Amino acid sequence: MTTASSLLARMRAQSPLVQVITNYVAMNVTANVLLAAGASPAMVHAEEEAGEFAGIARAVVVNMGTPSAPWVVGMKRAAGAAAAGGKPWVLDPVAHFATAFRRRIVADLLALRPAIVRANASEILALAGAASAGQGVDSGDPVERAEAAARQLAVAHRAVIAVTGESDFVTDGQRSARIEGGSPLMPRVTALGCALSALCGAFAAVAPGEAFEATVAALAMFAAAGSEAGRGAAGPGSFAVRFLDALAAVEGPALDGRIAAA
Repeated sequence: MTTASSLLARMRAQSPLVQVITNYVAMNVTANVLLAAGASPAMVHAEEEAGEFAGIARAVVVNMGTPSAPWVVGMKRAAGAAAAGGKPWVLDPVAHFATAFRRRIVADLLALRPAIVRANASEILALAGAASAGQGVDSGDPVERAEAAARQLAVAHRAVIAVTGESDFVTDGQRSARIEGGSPLMPRVTALGCALSALCGAFAAVAPGEAFEATVAALAMFAAAGSEAGRGAAGPGSFAVRFLDALAAVEGPALDGRIAAA
C-alpha cells in the first residue's frame, strides 16, 4: 500500500489545483488549510463556469453546507464533469438529512459517483438509512456506531467512506483503517471538517487510482497537525492559528504512525 508519508511528499511536490464548492462559513478556512498543507485551492461554484473549471482542476470537492438552487446546479456540473473526465471528486453531505431539499441534492450527487464521501457519524448513519442522533451539522453519534453503515455505503456506491470524529474510520468496503490523533479543540473551530473534505481532494488529486490511501493520508495529516496544535493552545482561537502552522510543518513520518488497519 502506498504510504501516507509518500503521498504527502507527492502532494506537496505537485501542489494540485483543487476546485472546492463549499459553504460561506468554510471558504476562507478551507482555502487556508489547503494552502498550508501544500495544495492550490480554487473556490469556483457559479453554475456558468463550475463544470468548465472542473476540466482544469485535478480534483473537485462538493460541500452542500449552504445550498441554493444556482449553487446546486454548479455542484452537479462540476461533479459530473470530474466524473466524466476520470478525475476524483469528494462529497461532503453536510446535514443532508435535515430537509427534503437537502435529501434530493444528496441523492442526485451520489448518482454522480463520488470517489470519496467524508462526513460525521450521524450523517453516515442517515445516509445509510439508519436512525441517527444528529442535530443540524452536529453529530450526536460516536464513530464506532457508523462503521457498519460506512462499509455498507462503500459497497453500494463503490466509494471510499470516511467517518470522522474523536477517532476516524475509513473504508472502501474491503479494506478499513482507523486514524488516531487530533485535539478536543477541533470541534470548537468552525469549518475544520469541511476543510478536511477538501484536503481529501488534494491527496486524491495526486493519487487518482488510490482513493482509499489518499483519504487515509489526508485524515492522518489532520490528526497529526491537530495533536501538535493542541499542545500549548490556550483555546479555540489560538488553536486555529497554531493548526495552520502545524499543517505547514508536519512531516511524513508523523502520519504513518497514526494509521492502523481496522
